[in-house]
Amino acid sequence: MANETKDLAPEDIKGALYQSLSRNNKEIKNDRAEIIAEDLEMSFSQGIQLSTKNLKQLLRERANMYDFSPTNTQSLVMAHDVKSEAIFAKDLNLSIRIRQAEIELEILKERYEFLFGKTITI
Repeated sequence: MANETKDLAPEDIKGALYQSLSRNNKEIKNDRAEIIAEDLEMSFSQGIQLSTKNLKQLLRERANMYDFSPTNTQSLVMAHDVKSEAIFAKDLNLSIRIRQAEIELEILKERYEFLFGKTITI
């Protein structure tokens, strides 16, 4: 068996191991670049999706904060039950978090476009 392999020219050996070992630097660099770029693009894409989800949740939380409708048809929301200072503080906090999330999402999208040469739509 070993003698059979010795008689073959290197280009006749078709195994994946040999092909992998005989790749030149350019091929190796291209393969590594493709792997790294693909991994980074997936990470950025996932980060943008997560940031978008976070922003939507914050916007919904702030909108729902002002739902003062009664819990059922037999109850009423009393004026003294509405704590204006607490609502103000929560609204301000949520608004700041929303703005930070918007900035983060904007930066992520700009970096994605710069790094990968295409826009992402989510």
